[in-house]
Amino acid sequence: MSNRHLARTIAMQTLYEWDFNGRQEGQLENILDHNLKAFAPDFDDKGFAKSIVEGVHAHLVDINALIEKYAPEWPLEQITIVDRNVLRVGIYELSFNKEVPPKVAINESIELAKTFGGEASGKFINGVLGTIFKTMDPEAAAQPSEAQQRKNIHNTNTSTQQTPPQTQSQEGLAESSH
Repeated sequence: MSNRHLARTIAMQTLYEWDFNGRQEGQLENILDHNLKAFAPDFDDKGFAKSIVEGVHAHLVDINALIEKYAPEWPLEQITIVDRNVLRVGIYELSFNKEVPPKVAINESIELAKTFGGEASGKFINGVLGTIFKTMDPEAAAQPSEAQQRKNIHNTNTSTQQTPPQTQSQEGLAESSH
């Protein structure tokens, strides 16, 4: 399991526990610390898990509004706790964390849903996040993340052969994410 996938898993488990126990203010950090010690004591990317948890918490009202808007048939409290928190992680990464490419945010959320959710969770998460992705500003969604731009610069500087980057249209990205 990759470090980032493990970080997302721990973040989702932390948000799940916090949500299950009534979303008490001031408990998220304690739950995250406990989960990191219990599930990944030697984990070297704790900061990524923490940034997801803190980011979801900071944008919770906006994230919940997006869930309600893009899953109107499912009132927030009727969505299973797992699916609700997988969506929160996915929406945070898709809409608020520009370090993560949109396709990665969607695919990672689908994998979390398949691992921890019910039989239809992956399809549900894919449908909601895919719809959000389609409505994003096409120019912003098509832009590579800052991390990808740094990687591209590094690859260009270390490469002996210059090749133009392959691009995919916005429609192609949206279609390939389903």
